[in-house]
Amino acid sequence: MFYGLNKFIKNLLPKRLFYRGLLIVAIPIVVLQITITLVFFDSLWIKTNKGMTKSLVGEIVTIIDIYNSENEYNKKILTDLYNKNFSFSVRFLKNEKLPDIKVERWFSPMDRTLRRELKTRINEYWFNTIAYKEVVDLRIKFKNGVLQIIFPKERIQASSLRIFALWITLPAILMITIAIIFLKNQTRPIIKLAEASERFGRGEEIKEFRPSGALEIRKAGLEFEKMRERILRHLNQRSEMLSGISHDLRTPLTRIKLQLTMIKDNTLSKKLSDDVDEMEKMLNEYLQFASSGSKEKTETFDLSELVENIINKYENTNILKYFKKRIYFNGRRNLIQRCINNLINNSIRYGEKTKVIIEKIKSNIVITIEDDGPGIPKSEYKNVTKPFYKIDKSRSESKSSVGLGLAISSDITKSHGGDINFSKSNLGGLKVMVSLPV
Repeated sequence: MFYGLNKFIKNLLPKRLFYRGLLIVAIPIVVLQITITLVFFDSLWIKTNKGMTKSLVGEIVTIIDIYNSENEYNKKILTDLYNKNFSFSVRFLKNEKLPDIKVERWFSPMDRTLRRELKTRINEYWFNTIAYKEVVDLRIKFKNGVLQIIFPKERIQASSLRIFALWITLPAILMITIAIIFLKNQTRPIIKLAEASERFGRGEEIKEFRPSGALEIRKAGLEFEKMRERILRHLNQRSEMLSGISHDLRTPLTRIKLQLTMIKDNTLSKKLSDDVDEMEKMLNEYLQFASSGSKEKTETFDLSELVENIINKYENTNILKYFKKRIYFNGRRNLIQRCINNLINNSIRYGEKTKVIIEKIKSNIVITIEDDGPGIPKSEYKNVTKPFYKIDKSRSESKSSVGLGLAISSDITKSHGGDINFSKSNLGGLKVMVSLPV
């Protein structure tokens, strides 16, 4: 139960550090402001309004008592005093009735308080607090007419409410705004470090990156720079080593080829020549595999168009394609082309029918290549991406393969932050799924 609740809460929370930090700062401020507002509204504002309204109703009852008096002279004097000193407007509307239309607002604290106090002292009444901006129109059933009393709203409503609302809101907005600015400055170095790591993982060249921010973030940035320099130095050394190996191996292979032309036995010469060709092919493919992580500028290109061009070069009607155009990807175009070309080439080599699907699923582009060939045993899925690994059965029987096609494709996919998976195809052969992050 608690695990499910915890998972539900985690799904509701934002995923980015900036918004999580903002919640940590903003929630206490908002809760504090709401608490202060409720306490003020309940204990001060409502009670103050109740006392003011109770006093006003007492004055209204006094006016009614005055109008019940038979002395017209005293009635006029006292009414004039109320109109003058309390800003009242008292009139007796003879032979009139109370309005039938109810305009009381049940959600208004002012209307509720006035209604509650009038109900305890006066039997029949009607009031309107929205017809006029500054005053309230109160009418009371009196003898053969209506006693109309118009009084200022400030007599039943504390004027400090708007000032309080202003002072309770502005500081909260100001504090949250300051928090947003500071959080933005603190999370910016983390975002830059993450973006630099992502670009470096895709093999892009990072021209300008300077560690900044808090001490811990700056330290992580410095460690990233050290790691990047070590990897680049290792790649340069590997490139130089491969160049030397390539030169050292190609020279003796060339001499062997020349010597084979001197052998008179054509059968023996043909066998030895085939072995040399296979060795040369292994060398070329290994150099291609080893250099698959070489520097190449990333670019945004139409992945659908790239795959379609690869398929068209085969001029094979047994290759079926299922994808929409205009699926763009940002990466190293030549490497992606080599990856897809290797996978399609394997499908054609070992099967008769090939199906290629490209689709965008959430934040990933998934390229699926299936065939109806002999397939690969499930136990060998992890091994086929190893360099020069060849299975004894099914798809390994072709001598034209040196066991580097899937290894190169896997290496290229991972260099783009993606993943490659194998499973049994609906066509009966192998199904390869290449997932690339957008």
